[in-house]
Amino acid sequence: MRRRGRKAYIRSVYFLPSLATLGNAVCGFGSMYVAGLIPVPTADIADPWTRMLAAHAFTAAAYLIFLAMLFDALDGRLARFARHTTDFGGQLDSLADAISFGAAPAFLALQVFRHQGPAFVPPSISRFIWAIGAFYMSCALMRLARFNVSNEHGEQHHFSFLGLPSPGAAGTVAGMVLMQQDLFHSAYSIAGHLSTVCVYLLPPLVLLTGLLMISMVRYPHLVNRYLRGRRSITRLVVVLAFGLLLVVAHIYTIAIGTLIYVLVPLLHTFYLRLRRKQRLAVD
Repeated sequence: MRRRGRKAYIRSVYFLPSLATLGNAVCGFGSMYVAGLIPVPTADIADPWTRMLAAHAFTAAAYLIFLAMLFDALDGRLARFARHTTDFGGQLDSLADAISFGAAPAFLALQVFRHQGPAFVPPSISRFIWAIGAFYMSCALMRLARFNVSNEHGEQHHFSFLGLPSPGAAGTVAGMVLMQQDLFHSAYSIAGHLSTVCVYLLPPLVLLTGLLMISMVRYPHLVNRYLRGRRSITRLVVVLAFGLLLVVAHIYTIAIGTLIYVLVPLLHTFYLRLRRKQRLAVD
């Protein structure tokens, strides 16, 4: 009876949440596929859709990561709306996140640095850059494993995260790539220099976000903490201004907004520790 019940449990899954989770994984896989199109000349590609993606490979790959984030947010909402959260869905969600927010951002950053970075990179530096990407992916896997072990069901337990969430880390890397690509294709000469700066900042950013995923820094759940329930008029104005900035210049708003989300809790943690040390020194 137990074996039959176990088999029936595995065979029967909640369709819409699982479909959204698989959409997350497909977007992550698609991001890596599109980012890998960049060495192929567009004239040699017969399919028009593939040719279009290859012409804007890094931009399309970054947008696919953000689309994966949308699916990741959607699957949890669908499961809670149906009032059915299962261990199967949780494990499937983590496996999808490992692809979309672990492997895909690291591969995208490596591809951008390889093809639009310095013309000559010593082999030792090249291997070090690759190691940073592998380190980021490993940190994402450890972050997801830690979340699975310590996760508690219910919205009341999800007002903050211990360590940078993997979608936040992936969004930061993808946002930097979007900004770099927009500057790279700009007609202004200064934009080309800023694009080069963004390329050089990619490896340190990948390393920093990887370390923050396994850190003890607390990161807020923006929706649950700041947007749910009754809030002040000031917060409403701030959210409205952010939405308008997304309409006016969504690429730079996303890139700068994700950087702020990553850096502010880190700086706040350092500030609190510094104050604590000063108080202990005075006492």
